[in-house]
Parts: sequence; structure tokens; C-alpha cells
Amino acid sequence: MQVKGFGAGYLVDDVAATTRFYADVVGLPVTVELDWFASVNAGAPGFEISFVQRGHESIPPGHRGQEVSGLSFGLVVDDARAEAKRLEEAGVELVAPVVDEVYGQRHFYVADPNGVLLDVIEMIAPDPDWAAANLPVS
Repeated sequence: MQVKGFGAGYLVDDVAATTRFYADVVGLPVTVELDWFASVNAGAPGFEISFVQRGHESIPPGHRGQEVSGLSFGLVVDDARAEAKRLEEAGVELVAPVVDEVYGQRHFYVADPNGVLLDVIEMIAPDPDWAAANLPVS
């Protein structure tokens, strides 16, 4: 399989509200917006997050009513602390505060209107001891 892009999609009750969150709060550009389907660009051509109206006929019959469970998206940014501050000032509650991880990430979590977690990540240098014990020697 030659993959030329990636699209993650999930069923929502309110396509418009979900789209507004990702466009107006997160800042992702809307690429398609219909009453039953919308998509935002996740930072690079061909990388999309899509929202489909729960129950829509385009979804296979046995799956049309599924609830979102255990879903999260990671969004890599230049400055996690600045993004956390910006989102908090916009009234978005952080689900988990900004933390630095030994494996080389500074990140925090927020939830979208459907409870889907967004892990907002800044890549930082890993802890040298952790790197020595866990990463291949180059």
C-alpha cells in the first residue's frame, strides 16, 4: 500500500460545533464543511481530521451509532507552553498541565467538544540518562 495522506475521522453529534472548535480554538484550517461532514487540515497537505454526523448513511450500518472511546490526536507544535496559555486564555480547560517527559516531549492535554483528547506536543531533548538506556546508539 502506498499511502499518500492520512485522515482520521470520527462520528459526532454536532459537526458544526466540532468544526468550530478545531478551526477557531485550535487554529486548524477547514478544508471541507458540509452539514453532515467536515474536515480540517492537521498541519501538512494530505493530513486531515474529519467529523461525520453520527447516524449518517455513508457509514456502514452496524457502525453508524458508535460513541467515541479512547481516541486521542497528537498535534506537534513549536511551543507547548505558549499554546497552553493561548488555549487557557480562550477558555479551554487543560485536562493535564504542561509537563516535560524524560523521553523528549513537553506536552499537555485538552479535550474537544466530544471528549476526544488532543495531546499538544513540543519536541525537546530527551534526558541523557534515559536516552542512553533506551535509544539506539548512532
